[in-house]
Amino acid sequence: MSRPMLLLSQLLVAIVALALWQFLTSVPVFGRILLPPFFFSNPVDVAGQIVKWFSSGVIWKHLIITLWESILAFVIGSLAGVLVGFWFARQPRVAAVFDPYVKMVNALPRVVLAPIFTLWLGLGIWSKVALGVTLVFFIVFFNVYQGVKEVSNTVLDNGRMLGMNERQLMRHVYWPSALSWMFSSLHTSVGFAVVGAVVGEYLGSAAGLGYLIQQAEGVFDVAGVFAGMFVLSAFVILIDMGVTLVERRLLVWRPTAAEGRG
Repeated sequence: MSRPMLLLSQLLVAIVALALWQFLTSVPVFGRILLPPFFFSNPVDVAGQIVKWFSSGVIWKHLIITLWESILAFVIGSLAGVLVGFWFARQPRVAAVFDPYVKMVNALPRVVLAPIFTLWLGLGIWSKVALGVTLVFFIVFFNVYQGVKEVSNTVLDNGRMLGMNERQLMRHVYWPSALSWMFSSLHTSVGFAVVGAVVGEYLGSAAGLGYLIQQAEGVFDVAGVFAGMFVLSAFVILIDMGVTLVERRLLVWRPTAAEGRG
């Protein structure tokens, strides 16, 4: 499918979903509204709320704070995940010693950690960043660890036969192998970094998209809640597009699906 056709199909799905939502919240079916507007709002009211936020400038402060928290969580969590993932993959004994502890920490429910981080780091941005880091780190860590472990022994043997030292193997064999896995995890991590920031804001803050959603929910402003979620979704898509651009830049050597089939 060509790029324009793909974009058109994606846009069509969104239009149909919004039209169906508007229909079910405003037109009686068999004598009753299937989605009562009080509980589900409607696209027109949600769009109106989004326009109001941006035209009045109210949302910019909250958006910038959430953006800053998400970027810090994403960068810190990703870097830590890459470094520790490489280290564990190259040091099997270290990985074996710490394996149960990594699994134990990963199993902790992050929502439980949010109040603890707030207690330790206060209501500022760092408690939200810490929560986001705990979500991002393990996703990147496990993918990078697996990516390095999946390096073909044949490729490694060939590299050593050609006289490569460990540094050259790391640069030309291990790193390219891990990159595909790493970027696969980064696309997922973008959403989790934002989730960490927003959940932290929702549980305790004075600004941010999570705070905005929590305030709207507190006064039963369903349109405001949906508006916050739509802004949040668009926000995640924009960050993910940035990750995709970097991925294409770094993985320029990787063949496309079409080339692979050819």
